[in-house]
Amino acid sequence: MKRVLSILFLLPLIVCAQQSNFRSKSELGFMLGGSYYIGDLNQYKHFYKSQLAGGIVYRYNVHSRMSVRGNFNYGKVKASDADSKLSIAENRNLNFESKIFELAAGVEFNYFPFRIGNDRYKGTAYVLAEIGLFQMNPTTDYNGDVTELQPLGTEGQGSSLSTKGNYSLTQLSIPIGVGFKFSLGKKAAFTIEYGLRKTFTDYLDDVGSDSYVDPILLAAENGPIAASLSNRSIDGSRFGKRGTSSNSDWYSFFGAMLTFRLGKPSICFNH
Repeated sequence: MKRVLSILFLLPLIVCAQQSNFRSKSELGFMLGGSYYIGDLNQYKHFYKSQLAGGIVYRYNVHSRMSVRGNFNYGKVKASDADSKLSIAENRNLNFESKIFELAAGVEFNYFPFRIGNDRYKGTAYVLAEIGLFQMNPTTDYNGDVTELQPLGTEGQGSSLSTKGNYSLTQLSIPIGVGFKFSLGKKAAFTIEYGLRKTFTDYLDDVGSDSYVDPILLAAENGPIAASLSNRSIDGSRFGKRGTSSNSDWYSFFGAMLTFRLGKPSICFNH
């Protein structure tokens, strides 16, 4: 009789364990929002020249307070000295644009317990920490054509004028962010998120050196286009300030996400 009572007592727990599975803890969805950058051509203005961005996201909800997450994002960043109110930047007269392809994974920590479809835990704020790889390709407009800057070596990279080779177009990033998510019924969740990406490169904008190299020597070694795009200053001086070598560039993805549970909800967390 005791065995029967024990089985009857444990049966709901067994059913719960069977219901809570990989699919029921998983979400897949998409993000739509914007992207922008902070660096030598835009040091202070957040959301400056924000471009349309999007991506896909996968979440695995380890428990109600933590999720493991992976995401792929695509966006574009751009900046121009022509928009600056600083005379030194306006005179520098540089501009760039770059596509960003990012693949990242990490963890979300919820401020409150959260489960999709749970009547008690309908929403929460959270923080995000990830590690990622991104691909960039800074370009500029030159005589009406889109010109890739990295192969040119505009700061003397790959020549006797610099100890550096051409910088890599694939770089490491550390995405950090904050957001808020809440349930949309039993199957979906809506999320608003803002995230910054710390990078370990100063060449997202192709500007990393403090000063210009000699344009005559640069033209001789890397070509006349490299020399023309290295120093586009209005006054033509080669002794002005090109960039700030002590600071790395940042970029941001922000927007709204809609995710859907891949499996049926667990009956263990309905109340």
